[in-house]
Amino acid sequence: MLQHIDINDIITVAQRAGEGIMEIYAKDFNVEYKDDKSPLTEADQRANEIIIDGLNALSVQFPILSEEGKEIPYEERKDWEYFWIVDPLDGTKEFIKKNDEFTVNIALIYKNTPILGVVYAPALDEMYWAKRGEGAFKNGERLPLKMNNTPDKILTVVASKSHLSEETKVFIDHLKSTTQHLIFVSKGSSLKLCMVADGSADIYPRLAPTMEWDTAAAQVIVTEAEKAVIHNITGEILVYNKRNLTNPYFIVQGTRV
Repeated sequence: MLQHIDINDIITVAQRAGEGIMEIYAKDFNVEYKDDKSPLTEADQRANEIIIDGLNALSVQFPILSEEGKEIPYEERKDWEYFWIVDPLDGTKEFIKKNDEFTVNIALIYKNTPILGVVYAPALDEMYWAKRGEGAFKNGERLPLKMNNTPDKILTVVASKSHLSEETKVFIDHLKSTTQHLIFVSKGSSLKLCMVADGSADIYPRLAPTMEWDTAAAQVIVTEAEKAVIHNITGEILVYNKRNLTNPYFIVQGTRV
């Protein structure tokens, strides 16, 4: 089934969503708050509409699970073989702050594993994509773009700009004992996973809650760059379409860290 999906079609959908987001980004906009106190803007809603319309226009149809879509009961989705999982605007807090670090995330899941992913940062004009077995790319260049062969001497850690938990701080403090020089980078949205994939960061600890749509697209990119998104305790790869769509705490890293 994967061979019937042209990654360029998904890239185009993400670009269109990005254009819709940037039209709103350039002007004043209102911010609402959902029941869980997370922010919601017109850009989230417009991008969601563009993505849903774009995916529904493809020749191959799959169900769509979106952060901004209607809630779909587990009893309905548990039997899905293929489905799209979408975060139309990942990093809404960064969007509101206007620091450019937000993304459009679109992933195709097969059973419980992401097999195709597109992550687009429209304000930065950075497009990441990957398809299982075909490698990962950033703006057309194959990932990783660089390798760190001496993590014991220098290690770059990326972590959340808006959600730096105490557990994450403790983890980073421990890493300081494993290397001579630790560089800390703060970044928003799924760009953190993509930084590990492209080699601009060595490790991303996320010891705080995230949802499946936050990570699915970038996880394919990480995996195809021959790195991994793993449970911080068990070391198992993150899986999807769980009854509870909240991810466990996880670490994104290469094999050398």
